[in-house]
Amino acid sequence: MGTQFEATVEIDRPIAEVFAYLADGEHDPEFSPRVQRIDKSPTGPTAVGTVFRSTVKDAGMKTQREFGITELVAPTRIRWAERSKNLVTATTGGYDLEATAAGRTRVRIFNVLEGHGIGKLLVGFAAGAARRDAPAFGQRIKVAVEASSAR
Repeated sequence: MGTQFEATVEIDRPIAEVFAYLADGEHDPEFSPRVQRIDKSPTGPTAVGTVFRSTVKDAGMKTQREFGITELVAPTRIRWAERSKNLVTATTGGYDLEATAAGRTRVRIFNVLEGHGIGKLLVGFAAGAARRDAPAFGQRIKVAVEASSAR
């Protein structure tokens, strides 16, 4: 069984704009310093079945990650599952978006982490670090989305 972390943030942008930014997936390096590179396949709009392959650096180690989009309900829900076989993986994760009365968007992000092999001993540490960073991660998403629409 996995362990979950999550964060919630309000973004000063309409829900459709926030959904489009997050669904693109290739924006991840703009708010996640651990993501060094990300590619989408196939190119074009993100849909169920779209795969994102990334190079990620955690604790000084580079790993290759592969995530598939499992659910996409515009403009309120995005779900993914990690397909790669690393020591600790995000078996499932997603964004839940909700429009607020003030025209902003409330975004909840979550990931369920699971350890494999020796990673079963490491998943608690990884989840603890992710939980500690979750509020800052949410703020980085907020800043990135708001900056992207100001360009």
